[in-house]
Amino acid sequence: MKPIQTIPELYAHAIAIEEEAASRYSEFAEHMEDEGREDLARVFAMLAATEAEHLEALERRTEGVELPAIAAGQYSWLYGEPPETAARELVYRLMTPRQALAIALGAERRAQGFFEHLSWSASDPALRALAREMAAEEREHVQLIAAMLDELPERSLATTVIFE
Repeated sequence: MKPIQTIPELYAHAIAIEEEAASRYSEFAEHMEDEGREDLARVFAMLAATEAEHLEALERRTEGVELPAIAAGQYSWLYGEPPETAARELVYRLMTPRQALAIALGAERRAQGFFEHLSWSASDPALRALAREMAAEEREHVQLIAAMLDELPERSLATTVIFE
């Protein structure tokens, strides 16, 4: 990936990250509900709503701004676009609540790291400031999910490590 040089580029990446997060959290909520884990279904639904709100805010900020295209799947949490759809369904069937949280935590940490890196590496002060703002939002998500993960009992360390 080439270095981000402009605010529209940053917004394009942020929108792609938020779209993926909102979609995955919605899927995780549905999966947990199907598994009878209403407590986690509510948590993932809340996270999906939060990410959707962030996405809407980013879209409002960028109305009328030409954004560069981001490669499909660049920020994908799971494989699952054709032809891997069957593999993704298998992941959902086998995924435990702990693994779902571990996947989410990994994705949120990557997003935080992406924005933090840009917050100190960009040459444009406005770009650095915007990246700091986005990193702070992701840091809150990391802390929330890490705390939830700490509260869940470890069922099988061997299977959890795959997703962390």
